[in-house]
Amino acid sequence: MHLGSLKVFCDVARRRSFSQAAHANEITQSAVSQIVSQLERRMDAQLIDRSTRPLQLTALGQAFYQGCKALVVQYDELEASIRSACAEVAGTVQVAAIYSVGLSDMGQYVQRFAARQPKAQVRIDYLHPDQVVHRVLEGSADLGLVSFPRKSPNLAAVPWRDEEMVLVCSPKHPLAAHLAVRPEALDGENYVHFDRNLVIRRRIDAFLRKQNVAVDVTCEFDNIENIKQAVAIGAGVALLPEPTLRREVQARTLIARPLFDCRLVRPLGIIHRRQRLSAAARLFLELLLEDSRVPVQPNGTPVAIPHKMTADSNQHRTGAKRNGKRQKRNGSI
Repeated sequence: MHLGSLKVFCDVARRRSFSQAAHANEITQSAVSQIVSQLERRMDAQLIDRSTRPLQLTALGQAFYQGCKALVVQYDELEASIRSACAEVAGTVQVAAIYSVGLSDMGQYVQRFAARQPKAQVRIDYLHPDQVVHRVLEGSADLGLVSFPRKSPNLAAVPWRDEEMVLVCSPKHPLAAHLAVRPEALDGENYVHFDRNLVIRRRIDAFLRKQNVAVDVTCEFDNIENIKQAVAIGAGVALLPEPTLRREVQARTLIARPLFDCRLVRPLGIIHRRQRLSAAARLFLELLLEDSRVPVQPNGTPVAIPHKMTADSNQHRTGAKRNGKRQKRNGSI
């Protein structure tokens, strides 16, 4: 039995017309009638009641239609996936990213993508968070890389990775001598903060309030690079994502210390319009997610999960004896 015959039968069953099925398959009405008759002879059963207008399926015809429909759909999907895999992907993937998504970090993704898809390319623009969202919404960017991704009616938000927040200070600062820093050690410290309009500013402020810590904000910036420069010249300390500090830590221009007995993270995510992505953009998105263990739906689409900054305190897990020793260290290690 030829799969094309099953498709013709499904078109007759769906349209309730031999002539419309003939038009859909670009064959004659007589050919459609012959195909259906051959199927009925093979099944030894009447599948279509021709005495009614429009045509009606018999009970056996309805059961046969349901089974054939599933087979045809499955074959069409298989054929489309094979054709897609064989076709060379071309075009440009436009990516808008916040400043703190490192150039070197994204560079390795771009290189891997170029090796897999030599006829496609990726262009990355580094922008203010609000501009990233605007670019994606207006369609001038296929993907947006942002912190604290938030889905909306027009945007899907896919979690990408969590970045540990650490205390950063100049090498001459007293806290630089410790291996880790308790949040309370920041109380009263000069602090270089994010701009008040940024989500990360509000999340850090909430974290500090939860820890009963008050800092003296000396200056505010809307990007991490300026904050790092201010910290390096001694304007204060800051809480920043650890991956954004690796170059300065290696050069010993800044010191990064983990927070002790609590956790603070900056979630990064990928946003895109809810309309269908181009083949190149979809493949680059899949590449970005390869190492992140993001859950996917059965059809391979990433599950969009809203992220929240976490600040988990585990003070009750520490024994009284260990607490006593640590208290002698003036709140820091």
